[in-house]
Amino acid sequence: MNRQTEMTKQKMRSLILKMVIRFSLMLLCMGLFIYVPAGTLNFWQAHTYLASLIIPMIFVLMYFLKKDPQFLERRTHTKEKEKHQTLIVSLSTVIFLAAYLIPGLDKRLGWSHVPNGIVIAADVMNVLGYALVFFVFKQNSYASRIVEIDKDQKVVSTGLYGMVRHPMYLGVLIMFLPMPLALGSYWGLVPIAILPMIIVQRIINEENTLKTKLPGYIEYCNKVRHRLLPLIW
Repeated sequence: MNRQTEMTKQKMRSLILKMVIRFSLMLLCMGLFIYVPAGTLNFWQAHTYLASLIIPMIFVLMYFLKKDPQFLERRTHTKEKEKHQTLIVSLSTVIFLAAYLIPGLDKRLGWSHVPNGIVIAADVMNVLGYALVFFVFKQNSYASRIVEIDKDQKVVSTGLYGMVRHPMYLGVLIMFLPMPLALGSYWGLVPIAILPMIIVQRIINEENTLKTKLPGYIEYCNKVRHRLLPLIW
């Protein structure tokens, strides 16, 4: 049975409204954090970056609204249950704010002169990273935004999960590490360079929870040795 038919029409309308509101707020916040510090809308690097982010996001939202709305519903959960994860999310928020604000200031004050080719290459990396995240979502309907274990959740050990245990975080790093370059800023790389350390801490804490609460996860870890990067870690 198609997962969409398992949701009532009322729940679907509520989910769609929730998605539209969150998507609109995200765009508004990103626009404010980038364009206000820049002091101008004449910022083609920001235009292309946002396009490379928004267009794939629309595609993914439309796909899962049709194929797996329960997945999107789980992705709306944002309140972490553990204090350590709450701290990690708070630090991540600060890092992303800085990584968006600094390129705007960089544009206004002319600190960096990133070649156009590098800007476009960074946009391409953003799309590739998001494509990886999309395929993770397709393979694992329980890829939640927070650390939680659903009562029906099973260990996924094939596909991308057969190569590394956390392919979604790998996609996130591919997307966001070159993001300041996509916005034409070298200085924005300073705060975003902290992101891998935050991701590592999140993975370690998340795996402690999964090993305790998700049956079969310890055996999966013994089978797939590397957490994030094949042959490295």
